[in-house]
Amino acid sequence: MKLPNGLQIPPVVQMVRWISNPMSFMEACAKSYGDIFTIRLDKNLPPIVIVSNPQALQQILTNDTKALEAPGDLNQVFESLLGKHSVITLSGAEHQRQRQLLMPPFHGERMRNYSQVITDVTQKVISQYQIGKPFNIRSATQAITLRVIMQAVFGLHEGTRAEKLQQFLGELLEKASSRLLVALLYFPALQRDFGPINFWGKHIRRQQEADQLIFKEIRERREQADSSRTDILSLLMAAKDEAGQPMTDQELRDELITLLVAGHETTATALAWALYWIHKLPSVRQKLLQELDSLGDDPDPSTVFKLPYLNAVCSEILRIYPVAIITFPRVVRTPLSLGGYELEPGTVILGSIYLTHQREDIYPQAKQFKPERFLERQFSAYEYLPFGGGARRCIGLVFAQLEMKLALAKILSSLELELVNNGEVRLKRRGLVTGPDRPIQMVVTSQRQVKSPILQTTTI
Repeated sequence: MKLPNGLQIPPVVQMVRWISNPMSFMEACAKSYGDIFTIRLDKNLPPIVIVSNPQALQQILTNDTKALEAPGDLNQVFESLLGKHSVITLSGAEHQRQRQLLMPPFHGERMRNYSQVITDVTQKVISQYQIGKPFNIRSATQAITLRVIMQAVFGLHEGTRAEKLQQFLGELLEKASSRLLVALLYFPALQRDFGPINFWGKHIRRQQEADQLIFKEIRERREQADSSRTDILSLLMAAKDEAGQPMTDQELRDELITLLVAGHETTATALAWALYWIHKLPSVRQKLLQELDSLGDDPDPSTVFKLPYLNAVCSEILRIYPVAIITFPRVVRTPLSLGGYELEPGTVILGSIYLTHQREDIYPQAKQFKPERFLERQFSAYEYLPFGGGARRCIGLVFAQLEMKLALAKILSSLELELVNNGEVRLKRRGLVTGPDRPIQMVVTSQRQVKSPILQTTTI
């Protein structure tokens, strides 16, 4: 078998570049070898073929469970963080079972239950920021998304346990965003106590403290069942598989942590990027405010969700700076012809979301922020895939889009904001995902009053 070409540097150097800055690493490979190339992160592990061609991505993502599979064992790097029973770390029938149990709470109709939570939490967080006093916008968006998860997912609104769990989970996620933890995830041999250098030990203890609170909440919910509750934890506890079996406590814990990790950091980052670009480009902000103002001061959430320019802005955010830069890995099961190469069973393949979103043939002037491109044409699921695709497509994508749009609408309608520093902010690795390379400082210049609409919009 002849694999696609790749950079001729030692695997350990490739691993360091992958951990420190995977975006520039992939761009360097693509510049030299095009939209299919090979990387080697460990001399004892199979090489990885990375693909960013939409036709090849379609072939990969529509062949799940056939010529290709998305095995959980390749995601074991996440096991120490998410658990053995996470939908991310499972594969085969177990993965399919967990996915089916997780899907109903994220059905579009159920999203209506969470709209008010998102709007109320956003209002409460932004009301704390004073006029003329700079603040880190990412800290604000993190506060919003964590509280939304606490209420919509865990069903905890206030009280001692809610406060403690929010504190522990917030600290856990913040530490999980460090490059050091990412390095430890990729090198399991380093996942132990080294005395004074005890980063991993502290991480595990922090996780155990959060777990104790989660298990206690689950036990009390089982003892005091309430069918009227609509939070995601309650819905998951009531769910049963085809054999009539519910999730165990450990399964519930692992899926809750997965939803937290997948839904907090990602949406918080996307919101921060959105507020950065909206205020960096006055024309974008003006168009967005005109659209929002047309709805009046108490718009229906479903109408906000369908706003075309708001949708274009959010879509462009997730294109130019995708929070997840790669798809989950696939392994070749039967000989596969891909991109002019004959790949043998056992070959590992990754789709590069980042490189696909940077293709000039699909997105002219790809480095520029241009929401209009999403009004001018519709992109296929293999040209635009911020939530991945195939059997591992993100379950919570509708929830994430709803939260992003409603939070943005509430912030922009309530506050006049300015960037403290209008300089460029770049993309960097932040834990298992990406984020801004420096703090984005903003300042409230005044409270905003929504102008009376000339034409009241009801549905779009």
